[in-house]
Amino acid sequence: MRFTIAGCSFYLQASEVVALMRDVKAEPVTGESVKIGRRSYPIKQVGAVITKQDRRDFSAADVVRAMERLGFTCSPAPSAAPAPSAEPSVGEIFPSNESEQLL
Repeated sequence: MRFTIAGCSFYLQASEVVALMRDVKAEPVTGESVKIGRRSYPIKQVGAVITKQDRRDFSAADVVRAMERLGFTCSPAPSAAPAPSAEPSVGEIFPSNESEQLL
């Protein structure tokens, strides 16, 4: 199948992508990812391997589009964990034990 990534045309098949990524150790996923085999790879890592271009030269959206057309499952970036609240919890305001109560 023909794809355009960063203005360059590539002819790829799913089996070629699997073969290229087989011996590549997956980096920790911090953004969008693609599932190839049993591993999840960062989308930019896959794009760099299959295009042999620097990661700054293409967008993640181009690679996601290509991987989905080849039948791979892509996942969005994981959501950030909520920041801890600066407000005290109910237990801190209203102590549960009589010995903890302030006089």
